[in-house]
Amino acid sequence: TESHSQIFATVNGRAIPTQEYENAFASLVRQKFYHGKLPDRELVAARDEVKSRLVQRIVLLGEANRRGLRPDATQIDATLADYERRYAGSASWRENRERLVPGLRQQLEEQSLVAQLEAQVRQLPEPSADAVRAYFAARTDLFSEPEKLRLSVVLLTVDPSSPATTWDATREEAQAIYRRLQAGAEFGEAARLHSGAYADSGGDMGYLHRGMLPEILQEQIDRFELGRINPPIDTLQGVAIFRLEDRIAPQPRDFDAVAQRARELLIRERQDQAWRTLVEQLVAVAEVRFFHGVSTEQREGGKQ
Repeated sequence: TESHSQIFATVNGRAIPTQEYENAFASLVRQKFYHGKLPDRELVAARDEVKSRLVQRIVLLGEANRRGLRPDATQIDATLADYERRYAGSASWRENRERLVPGLRQQLEEQSLVAQLEAQVRQLPEPSADAVRAYFAARTDLFSEPEKLRLSVVLLTVDPSSPATTWDATREEAQAIYRRLQAGAEFGEAARLHSGAYADSGGDMGYLHRGMLPEILQEQIDRFELGRINPPIDTLQGVAIFRLEDRIAPQPRDFDAVAQRARELLIRERQDQAWRTLVEQLVAVAEVRFFHGVSTEQREGGKQ
């Protein structure tokens, strides 16, 4: 019998080796964190995520076996044959092949079982026309034409890497233009003379959907009043003077125009819910026991 230091947990009687947990934890850190360095504040959340993934994998494999599913041997053999071809010239592969292939085959078999189980769970009856219409009525925000803004701009372009003196000089120039506009100068003419973008259209940027502008800029534009010339603000491209020409509120679309999309979204939502429900139910009834040995990230973090 393995000692508790070698076993991280048992799930429905199946042991999760400590090494498997630590390998999964290291993989998660590589995927999520720059340079593989885990911030202290993320330690507990990352550890819980790995624990959850390992438990879910085992209960899902158990459910696949209960349903009589079998790994797709043809696909697995083809995948392994592809590995053989890809690494045929690798001395490391030839040296370690006998040791690596059994574990790789087991991993592919488990992936096949879980994929088949998920595909089976997602095979749901088609929603009725009434259900699709009800979904549309309850989620009109998903199907509305987003808010549109029409803006005009005088943009004095500045390279982002320019020194502070360049930015300061551009801000002073923008303030001078702003004062002339407030005194009655024509906005389109100012744009044609000074703007580094949309000069040919007299500064007219046309209609922009919400979400097309950087969020920090959008927050300022949301406070603009129609027709008012706004003080210069810094943007990624330089210093800009904006005027809000028009604001069109979100427009609901007719059901007939979006019926197919509503149907697809409802199907996907139901499928996702069915899969989540199965996972939650299997985990809820699983017999899970964790052995609290000291794992790699605990040692490195100085935690016991």
